[in-house]
Amino acid sequence: MKSLPRFTAVQWTVCVIASIGFAFDIYELLMLPLIVGPALQELIGAAPGSAEFNMWVGRLFYIPAFAGGIFGLFGGYLTDRLGRRRVLTWSILLYAFSAFAAGFSTSPEMLLFFRCLVFVGVCVEFVAAVAWLAELFPEPERREKVLGYTQAFSSVGGLLVAVANGLAVTWALNLPAIQLPEFLVGFLGQIKPEAVHAPWRYTLMSGLIPAIPLIVIRPFLPESPAWQAKREAGLLKRPSIAQLFSPELRRTTIVTTIMFAMSYGAAFGAIQHIPRIVPGLPEVKEKVKVAVGDATANLTGAEREKASKTTAGRTTQKVAADVTKVQELGGLSGRFLFAMLATILLSRRWLIRIFQIPGLIIMPVVFALFATQSLTLLYIGIFFAGLVTVAQFSFWGNYLPLVYPLHLRGTGESFAANIGGRLIGTCFAWVTATLAVTDDPALAPTKLAYTAAAVGFSVYVVGFIASFFLPEPPRETTD
Repeated sequence: MKSLPRFTAVQWTVCVIASIGFAFDIYELLMLPLIVGPALQELIGAAPGSAEFNMWVGRLFYIPAFAGGIFGLFGGYLTDRLGRRRVLTWSILLYAFSAFAAGFSTSPEMLLFFRCLVFVGVCVEFVAAVAWLAELFPEPERREKVLGYTQAFSSVGGLLVAVANGLAVTWALNLPAIQLPEFLVGFLGQIKPEAVHAPWRYTLMSGLIPAIPLIVIRPFLPESPAWQAKREAGLLKRPSIAQLFSPELRRTTIVTTIMFAMSYGAAFGAIQHIPRIVPGLPEVKEKVKVAVGDATANLTGAEREKASKTTAGRTTQKVAADVTKVQELGGLSGRFLFAMLATILLSRRWLIRIFQIPGLIIMPVVFALFATQSLTLLYIGIFFAGLVTVAQFSFWGNYLPLVYPLHLRGTGESFAANIGGRLIGTCFAWVTATLAVTDDPALAPTKLAYTAAAVGFSVYVVGFIASFFLPEPPRETTD
């Protein structure tokens, strides 16, 4: 067997930038489950579990995903028309600066607007990066490994945002106060004095980080040689969405869109609600009770009430961040497991079923039992829920470049990822939040856990059934 040439400096640079992009894709997306509770309690003053609170949770989860799906589909078209590198660069810059701006939000509408821009950038970046890598590494074995291992950094991003949120909670009072410039206060309002050190704001603003290395390295990034050669030769066909539903591609487009939606449905309909489920666990309630008692021992009146509320919120946020870290470690393990299996198993159907079949059992057990009874069991269960769910995201990054021709690659990937995953799949966050509405704040975490269990199991069933219709791609990419 002929050995592959060693990686060049340019190829290593490409892999580094792609890994940073994938990592901060998920970093930006997973901010919301960690910050949505404290952000909404500050911005609208509604109690968790109330109709108004859950309405805004649903909006913040779904409307940005809707915007990302629509504009992400257009971004896929631009990827095929303008080139992979250019679109990749601008999409990362868009979501990085939008995340930073979201940290200055003075209303839920302002937070929603910037989260929409973040989603648009993330949705476009994923498609551009996958097409770019698949064409820069055309050898099948190397392509599978590069796509598998660079996408594994998505879970590193999820772990990093949990760490960043934990650091923000711990060190918020020592960081510079967040204030809008004076000339914007008249238009956007003023951040409340008691909220200028809110941890959720620092967590959002940390999303600026990926823009820094990108600005430095951007001039050294190559364009896709296959795309560039066809464009220069005048052979690059114009992409269109209609071509995705031609007789030879119709089944591929429909099935991948459904299955991508179900993969995202498990994440958004169940896993991303964990930070709001955690406060209902007996161990967490005890932690809050002890922490509040220590913090308010020498206080009375309004000071005691304020300290009690702040301490309770930060204690549950810290536990939620810890649970999220474990879930992301599970996701990281799933991505690495997928990367190892991708070059061994030739059947793509069985490759994804390796993760779907256990998920049919794991999701209802973790959310209906562990998430309502034991923090210790939840740590174990959420690791495996993350493993089987997140591994499927890597599957799509490897699978989709194989089933669409070069001139349709960005458009085809974008349709499955953005219409299926971001537009349809993420609506399950709204479904779960809507079905879990209750007037009793004490009951809210438990009802949310049971609802997440039902939604998570349901989307796994649909995804597994759809896998029987998934086309097996050719081993080589098509031109």
